[in-house]
Amino acid sequence: INAEYMGAHPKKSIRKETCWTISNITAGSQEQIQAVMNANLMPPLIQLLSTAEFEVRKEAVWAISNATSGGNSEQLKYLVEQGCLNPLCELLDVPDAKIINVALEGLDNLLRVGQEDAQQTGSGVNRVASLVQDAGGLDRLEALQNHQNNEIYEHAMALLEQYFDVEEEDGTAGAATTPTGQAFQFGAPTQQGGFSFS
Repeated sequence: INAEYMGAHPKKSIRKETCWTISNITAGSQEQIQAVMNANLMPPLIQLLSTAEFEVRKEAVWAISNATSGGNSEQLKYLVEQGCLNPLCELLDVPDAKIINVALEGLDNLLRVGQEDAQQTGSGVNRVASLVQDAGGLDRLEALQNHQNNEIYEHAMALLEQYFDVEEEDGTAGAATTPTGQAFQFGAPTQQGGFSFS
């Protein structure tokens, strides 16, 4: 795969299939992920993730998310350095629930490495969380608390609680209650009491 040509190919189908091929490689071992990085394929892949047609972006996000799932901490830091956070955060707004979940998974893996780095350095600051917030990711994660897909709601809530110190104000947020106070939950929870920042 020619890194310089991959993002510039005039045919959308070629760009899409190239991203799909890379996603299969990044679903492999750390050595395979490193080979993709050594071939300098991540910068054009991230560019496609940012600017290509949605069909191409869908394949590109799989390639990035797969790399975050199987890569080591240095490989994930490289992805952050290459600018993958902004386009991952932008995908949290798309109407495709599967793609939102793939983007959430990638963000979760990158945020975890940021948290581990903060603990190892003793800084206490998750730089990845700061970058996600700068990219509008915190606002998008908060908006996903109202998503109709419960899996998306739960994943977004878990990220907010784990990496952004956002907590539900009470344990029944999102639950409808009867006059006797018994809780019923219908679909995705809705925000009732708001959230507080610790």
